[in-house]
Amino acid sequence: MTKSETRHKPRRAEIYRMVMDKHICPYGIKSKYLLERQGYEVDDHWLTTRQETDDFKKKHSVETTPQTFIDGERIGGYDELRQHFDQPMPDQADTSYRPVIAIFVTAFLMGLAVSWAAFGTVWTLRMPEMFIATAMCLLGVQKLQDVESFSTMFLNYDLLGRRWVPYGYFYPFGETLAGVLMLAGALIWLAAPIALFIGLIGAVSVFRAVYVQKRELKCACVGGNSNVPLGFVSLTENLIMIMMGIWMPIRMYLLDG
Repeated sequence: MTKSETRHKPRRAEIYRMVMDKHICPYGIKSKYLLERQGYEVDDHWLTTRQETDDFKKKHSVETTPQTFIDGERIGGYDELRQHFDQPMPDQADTSYRPVIAIFVTAFLMGLAVSWAAFGTVWTLRMPEMFIATAMCLLGVQKLQDVESFSTMFLNYDLLGRRWVPYGYFYPFGETLAGVLMLAGALIWLAAPIALFIGLIGAVSVFRAVYVQKRELKCACVGGNSNVPLGFVSLTENLIMIMMGIWMPIRMYLLDG
């Protein structure tokens, strides 16, 4: 074999993964895709029955599938394969602002989209209002997915929630309701006080916990299972609710009046 043939000889890998009528292993699909991205030609072996899968595990003394082999050496499952290619799995316990960034970016784009659909332009007075109101709705939905978990995390720092536990259950409904009403421009007499009240209590609570007591906590702003640090983002959420609680009645009664 010439040097040129050696250099261009395709790298090969084998993968054994579950592909059954009622279950196709997602990690097997991702492992195959990762190998192909790395330039490997993959010999894809399907384990199509439970017995076949159990026999494979017993033969190779492994507890899980998929299993990848490169040059006859067993690499392991999807996590081990990522590590083999220097792509370690992210630690689920690591703090991250990604969820809240995704919410605010999506809300901003939705605000632009609604403004364009309603007024034919993205730059209107209503666009920032729709952006913030949409963000409130999206943040509220995150909390409403698991109100119990949210309320538990919320009580770590919220001053009113510690004194009156039901407030932790009311908060996500109040935030979502205020956001929906402000998005519609309806019942501002109800939406504005709700946003102003929960925003003020939240801002004071976050400022005290983070900047006075110097506590390192997780924020419940995107739900009770989030890894978003309590701090600037949490304070911003409350400040924009305060701003909307003040601005919306002013615009309604003065500018539109």
